Amino acid sequence: MKTNSIIIEPHKLSGTVNVPPSKSLSHRGIMCAGLSEYVSIVENLIYSDDIITTIEAMKHFGMQVLNEEKVGERYRLTLQNKAITKLKAQDYKIISEPTTVHCSESGTTIRFLMPFFTLSSAPMTFTGKGRLGERPYETFYKLLRNQNIPYETTEGLLPVTITGTLKPDHFQMAGNVSSQFISGLMLILPLLGETSKIELTTPLESKGYVDLTIDTSRQFGVSVEMPDPQTFVIKGNQHYKGTTYAVEGDYSQAAFWLVAGSLGNEVMLEGMQKTSLQGDHAILEIVERLGGKITWQTEGVMATPSDLSTVIVDASQCPDLVPVLTVLLSMGSGTSEIINAGRLRIKESDRLKAICTELNKMGGQVEELEEGLRVNGVKGFKGAVVDSWNDHRIAMALAIAATRADGPVEITGFEAVKKSYPMFWVDYEKLGGVIHGESDWRNL
Repeated sequence: MKTNSIIIEPHKLSGTVNVPPSKSLSHRGIMCAGLSEYVSIVENLIYSDDIITTIEAMKHFGMQVLNEEKVGERYRLTLQNKAITKLKAQDYKIISEPTTVHCSESGTTIRFLMPFFTLSSAPMTFTGKGRLGERPYETFYKLLRNQNIPYETTEGLLPVTITGTLKPDHFQMAGNVSSQFISGLMLILPLLGETSKIELTTPLESKGYVDLTIDTSRQFGVSVEMPDPQTFVIKGNQHYKGTTYAVEGDYSQAAFWLVAGSLGNEVMLEGMQKTSLQGDHAILEIVERLGGKITWQTEGVMATPSDLSTVIVDASQCPDLVPVLTVLLSMGSGTSEIINAGRLRIKESDRLKAICTELNKMGGQVEELEEGLRVNGVKGFKGAVVDSWNDHRIAMALAIAATRADGPVEITGFEAVKKSYPMFWVDYEKLGGVIHGESDWRNL
C-alpha cells in the first residue's frame, strides 16, 4: 500500500451530510466583497485550497480581512477594500509596485482575476502550479492584443506578466470558451469609467456559471444588463455595496451523495436550496430521467435507489458532474452517453480519460470518445487499486463507486479532495464508510 493512499471497504452509507457551500459562489462572494469600499460579511465558507487561494489573491488588490469567525466547521469573514475609494483619484489604479499573484491550482482564481491587472500601474504577474500552467489562456491574450496591452508569457502558458490599462470596449468572445473569462470581465468592467459590452459569437456554454456571476454582483449592488442571450452590457462607474452574503450549498458536491443514494445508500443532504441558479442543479433532473427518485423533506433532500435506465447527458452546462455521473450511468440497464464534454480534458486532469481509465480498472465498461463518454451498464464494480489523477472530483467519484464494489478499493492521491471538499473523507466515514490505511484522511 502506498503512503498517499487509502483503502475503502465496500459498505452501505447512511446518515445526514451538511453539504459544503458552493465553491463557485464562495469565489464570487469573496471577490465582490473584496471590491467594495464598504464592509461586507461573507458567511458559510469552508477553507478549501481554492478558496484560500482566492482570499490570499484578493489581498493583492486591497481586500482586508477585518474579522474571521468560526461557526461550527464553517467561517464568517468580514471584508472591506478601502483602497477602492482611490480609483478615480489615481486614474483607476490602486497598486503601484510590481506584484505577483499566485493562483496555485485554482482555475477560477486566475481566470477571474487576470483582468484585475488594470488596477495596477506596475507590471502584474499571474502564476500557478500543476496543470494550471498548462491550461489555455489565448482567449484573454487575444483581448490584450486587441487593446494593445503589453504582456509577456512563455508560449502562451504561465506565468504571464501584464502591464497596462483595460479600457471600456465592445468585447467579442466565443461562448464555448471557459465562462470564467467572461465572469472575470463582468466583475472588473463596472469599475471602469464608461459602459462596456460583451458580445458572444457562439452559444454560451456553462451559462449557469455566468448567471451566478450576474446574480452575485446584483446582491452587491452592481448590475449587468442582457438585451439578448448573446450580449451583456456593463455600465461603468458602478460601486460594489456592502452586504451580508450567505453562500448556499454546493450542487457540485451534493451530486456525489445524490448518486450514492441512487446506488442504494441512504444519505440526507442538508443546506441545499430547492431552486438554484447553479448549473449542477441539473443533477436532480438527470437522476430522475434515469428513473431515480428525488425526495425533498423538511430535513433536506435525498435520492433513493430504484431501477436505473439509460440517458444521453449533454454536459455543456454541467461539466463538473461528469465524473460522478459516469459512476451512476455504469449502474444503468444499458448504454448511456455523455456528450459535449470536451472541455473536461483541460481540467485538473483530463477527466474523460481519468474516469474512463479508473472505472474500467474496477470492471466498468466506459469508452472514451473525443467529446464525451459511452457508458455500458454493469451490475457492480470490482475491488481494485485506482488513482485520483490529483483531481478532487475523480477521487470523490471513485469513493462513491467503491460502495458498489465487491472488494476493497485502494485510492491513490486521495488528498486531492482538499481542493474543494477537505472534509469529504470525514463525512464519508460518518456515514458508515470504512476507510483505513497509514495516511491521515481526517486532517486535510
